[in-house]
Amino acid sequence: MRIRTDDLAGPEIAALLDEHLAEMRAVSPPESKHALDLEGLRAPDMTVWTVWDGATLLGCGALRELDPTHGEIKSMRTAAAHQGRGVGARLVEHVVAEARRRSYRRLSLETGAADHFAPARRLYARHGFVPCAPFGEYRADRHSVHLTREL
Repeated sequence: MRIRTDDLAGPEIAALLDEHLAEMRAVSPPESKHALDLEGLRAPDMTVWTVWDGATLLGCGALRELDPTHGEIKSMRTAAAHQGRGVGARLVEHVVAEARRRSYRRLSLETGAADHFAPARRLYARHGFVPCAPFGEYRADRHSVHLTREL
């Protein structure tokens, strides 16, 4: 597996994000869907990485700078055909390392509260994330879980 910074220009990442957004629309109410499309991921405060096995895109993840000491994990996605291979764990480790390199003191994220998101919540818990209050522009929402970890 190779992780690289992505410019979001390739058809593979567009297709993976379409898959991600379609799934989020299917399992989350519209007012509780916080997944970003390509345009949202192109924001200047965002860095996106993709994970590859040769020419095959396995997954993606992003890091948004909320302020000079606080980052947010966004758009974590493993392609359906490659789930269970450790792609998510590799991405979380990569994003945590980058957040430390940037001298962030805290890294946070929002994920779903439904059973569908239980594997994601377990992944983040294994990497030291704990429940927290909503942060940034998020508000309390019974469909969302907010997690954070100190760095």
